[in-house]
Order: sequence, then structure tokens, then C-alpha cells
Amino acid sequence: MNLRFLSLASGSSGNCYYLGNDEYGILIDAGIGIRTIKKHLKEHNIPFENIVGLCITHDHADHIKSAGCLGEKYFIPVYTTKEILAGMNRSYCMTEKIYTACHPICKEVPFEIRDFKITSFEVPHDGTDNVGYFIEYGDRKFAFATDLGHIPPGVAHYLRKANYLVIEANYDIEMLTHGTYPPHLKQRIINPNGHMSNADTAEFLARNFTEDMRYIFLCHLSRENNHPELAYKTVEYRLYQEGIRVGKDVQLVALKRNHPSEYYNFE
Repeated sequence: MNLRFLSLASGSSGNCYYLGNDEYGILIDAGIGIRTIKKHLKEHNIPFENIVGLCITHDHADHIKSAGCLGEKYFIPVYTTKEILAGMNRSYCMTEKIYTACHPICKEVPFEIRDFKITSFEVPHDGTDNVGYFIEYGDRKFAFATDLGHIPPGVAHYLRKANYLVIEANYDIEMLTHGTYPPHLKQRIINPNGHMSNADTAEFLARNFTEDMRYIFLCHLSRENNHPELAYKTVEYRLYQEGIRVGKDVQLVALKRNHPSEYYNFE
């Protein structure tokens, strides 16, 4: 069956992604309101009842807002580490706590949600605990690496194997440096356990691109310190310097912060 992908929201105000087929699908993070999730799924003719799992990357507010409601009210299994779950249940922003819906996972230990084989892996960020996801569906491979300050070899191992890569490009260094954020927040963002800049992501992609990569989705863009066009152009130009042509060798998409993406159908 075809593999389908939809970004419902991707940015510092909220993150939620759908990956599925014609019969069912999973969500990666749930950092937007439950009504918004239902609305965007309906707009793309995805029945809410088709959601069979929710995978959480970490316990920051913009990734977990509706996780408790999805798990406890709608009985959707929530997959995450025990440490992330504990952080979620301490969070003020997740009003519905998770008691019965969680399916604990361990990093580097594959688990299955129907036909999806999923492996979580450690990423460097400042949540209670933090993971990315490598998802295999037949011979197609999806990798999610949102919210990470740098890409160590263990993360690069999974990203290089992906056909479809969702990777953070959070900020432009000049916009951040000259912006209005207080010094302590700027330092948190550029910290090795903070976020990836456009240039950081562009450099990684230029040096680690493989012929198996078909789509690169730039995610988690900052509202104050980035623009989709700037993120796109920064990555496009760096790839071009290595002889990699966007639109021919690979497709590049800067995901929207507050609006759904195109509904992608990968055959």
C-alpha cells in the first residue's frame, strides 16, 4: 500500500505529523489542540478513527499538548520512554495525564504498530528525555529528527538510511543574534542540546546526502528567528555546492508552522 505523509503543524508553537496508508496511520507528537488535529485530518479525508498510535519525541509543551486526551479519552496507544512519560505527566500544559494508554519503549529496540516497524534513538536536546524515530514501512524508510542541538554519529546513522527525512531547521543565526530574545534564551537555542540552525542542517545534509533520499522536510521553524524561504534557500544552496540539485536529485520542503502541508502520497 502507498505511504502517506501530512504535517499538521511544524514550529515552535506546535508540532504534529501523520504517517499512514489507506487504512490506518500514526501521529508523531501532538502539540496542537485536539479539535485542530481532527479538523486537519478531516480536511484531507483521513478518518480520526484511523489513528492507531501516537509516538512522542519529548516532553516539551509544543509536542505534547493533546497527548493525554488522545491516550486517555480516545484510547489511542501512546508510545514513548518511561522518562518522557514522567516528564509529560509533570507538565502543566498537558491537562489530561496518561495513566493507562502508555506503551513504554526503549531506545534502539524496535517495536511495531501494525505494519510500521519503529526504532527510537537518542537525540541531544534539553527535554527530560529525547528521541527521534526511524520508521520502516515495507522497503520505505522515514526518519524524524525534530528538536536537537547537533547530530552525533548515532543520529546520523539513522538519518542517512532514510528515503524521507524530517529534520529540524529551527533558526537563522543572524536573525537570532540580532533578534529580541534575551541572552539566556539565545544561549539555550544555540547550545549543543538546543536546536539546529539552517546552516547546521544544510551542512549535515550536504555531507551526508545519499541517492536513496527522495524528500527532505525542514521542520520546527522558529516564528521569530526564521522564515520558510530562508531555510529552504540555505539548504538548497549548500546542496547545490555539492552538486545535488533540488527538484531533480531530491525534493526539498520547508514545512509550515501553523498550517497543514500538502498531503504526500509515496508509492
